[in-house]
Amino acid sequence: MPDAPSARPQASPSPVPPTAKDHGRAGRDLRAAVASAVVLLSAIALSLLFWKTAFMVIVAVAVVVAIWELHRGFRALDIDLPEQPLMVGGVVMVVVAYFWGAPALVTATAVTALVIMLWLLRRGVAGYVQNATGSVFVLVYVPFLGSFVTLLLSEGGGANAAGLDDAGVQGIVAFVLVTIASDIGGYVAGVLFGRHPMAPVISPKKSWEGFAGSVLFCLLAGWALVVYLLDGDWWVGLLLGLITVVMATLGDLCESVIKRDLGIKDMSQVIPGHGGLMDRLDSLLATIAPIWLLLHYLVY
Repeated sequence: MPDAPSARPQASPSPVPPTAKDHGRAGRDLRAAVASAVVLLSAIALSLLFWKTAFMVIVAVAVVVAIWELHRGFRALDIDLPEQPLMVGGVVMVVVAYFWGAPALVTATAVTALVIMLWLLRRGVAGYVQNATGSVFVLVYVPFLGSFVTLLLSEGGGANAAGLDDAGVQGIVAFVLVTIASDIGGYVAGVLFGRHPMAPVISPKKSWEGFAGSVLFCLLAGWALVVYLLDGDWWVGLLLGLITVVMATLGDLCESVIKRDLGIKDMSQVIPGHGGLMDRLDSLLATIAPIWLLLHYLVY
């Protein structure tokens, strides 16, 4: 009598990989995003109200973190940024811009660029032009543009001045709020009404309806902030809003292009609900230089 066939062992089912949580059209965890925004804005508000030099420290820390994120991201294209001279030079640029103004910032930027090129000589010939070019790009994109924040902060004069009666603090408040208005207006209008993509290849979620919301929010915020906070002319407020919405949108698109070229979704996950710090700084970095120029010559 033939042996009974043995039962074939049953393969254990393969574990199903966890799927990303669907946050709907919002595209993010709103609870985490709001909590992170509250923490960051509270830190900014406290520094501006009680000791505005502390806000300069926040800017310097943000520059260091942003350089770290870009260093990680650029490795995907075999671009190895020299973190040490970029970070040290970036902090120096932020500090000298605050205490000694625009000429000192230009000098510090030039010196840092030269130091970076000399630093890269130690690595030899291979990849020198690629790494030096990427480093100078990051130098201008993050610490140079970021230093305009401390240039604007220094408009109030003394390093120990604080409170909303200080011109530099008022300028920072206007800069931050009008840029946030662009993000909020675009986000709300895009989620509710977004139907026509603005740049589907670069940023599929960005729509013309969202841009219209950014324009509306920015014009209202710019007008209100210049008239009631900075005691300036109404048309300067509208110009502030218009410049902000254009530059913030372009800044967001440029950072989206960078991430697509690097093949990443977020620069990092250091801010819950938002992704990387650069994912939040893209609009701010793009708007700060023209806002400083406008306020410096038309308001102060």
